[in-house]
Amino acid sequence: MADINREEALDPQQVPREVFAFGGELVTQGLEQPPHHHRKAQLIMGLRGLVTCEVAKGLWMVPPHCALWIPGGMEHSVRAIGEVCLYVLFVDPDAADDMAAECCTVSISPLLRELVIGVAALPALYHRDGPEGRLVRTMLDTLAAAPVERLHLPLPTDPRLRKIAEGFIANPVSRLTIGEWARRVVMSERSLFRLIHREIGMTFGRWRQQVQIMSALERLTAGDAVQSVAFDLGYESASAFITMFRKAMGQPPARYLAAQRDKLRAGADIGRPDYLASENWGRSA
Repeated sequence: MADINREEALDPQQVPREVFAFGGELVTQGLEQPPHHHRKAQLIMGLRGLVTCEVAKGLWMVPPHCALWIPGGMEHSVRAIGEVCLYVLFVDPDAADDMAAECCTVSISPLLRELVIGVAALPALYHRDGPEGRLVRTMLDTLAAAPVERLHLPLPTDPRLRKIAEGFIANPVSRLTIGEWARRVVMSERSLFRLIHREIGMTFGRWRQQVQIMSALERLTAGDAVQSVAFDLGYESASAFITMFRKAMGQPPARYLAAQRDKLRAGADIGRPDYLASENWGRSA
């Protein structure tokens, strides 16, 4: 191995390996990182707690047993809610050719989870040509095949649409129609409809619904009851909320959360937990 001092070894941007990983349980009640960027791509995998990340033109949610893939060079901010257990990977651009070119939330299978945890336990300067290097390559291949989750809220740069998005986030219960929003941003309803379709790529109703799903997941992950969440989001009944959630996420809330919990079984909190409390993993290039 090349000689490398501790400070350099703990700077992900300076470690001369395809992947540098660390992780474990963060003992604080959460964390916030201001906008930053770095040359290497980044994967943030949550095993407990909830992580949200604003990247480019979107807000991504990372509930337990999902991960956020952030290509290199993208400015992003990170917020973790509650007591969290997470793992962070930095991937050299030359090793990320098979990864998504855009930011996305991916589902983490039990196999991929254990591979990430295993890679986090490797020395910073692992042997590329031995079992350690093969473990890293297997992890990257498995990550490249991970399915994408629908946990993304588009955040447009257009100031009129940004105002609407901020309104959605501030008040997920709001039932303002597209016509009412058009008057607020001084546009015709037809022009706003076209602008949303062009900039967001989804209908006004689906865009607003995505905010409600993300708000609901945040509360459900924290332990709030489905009925309480449904009523607080303005649904007349829990069954109406469950129907909406199932259509959007493919499963009703209880089954979705149970599936996430099942995936967490046998997860070990190993790696480099002390590194999470440092400022290095948010260091800009």
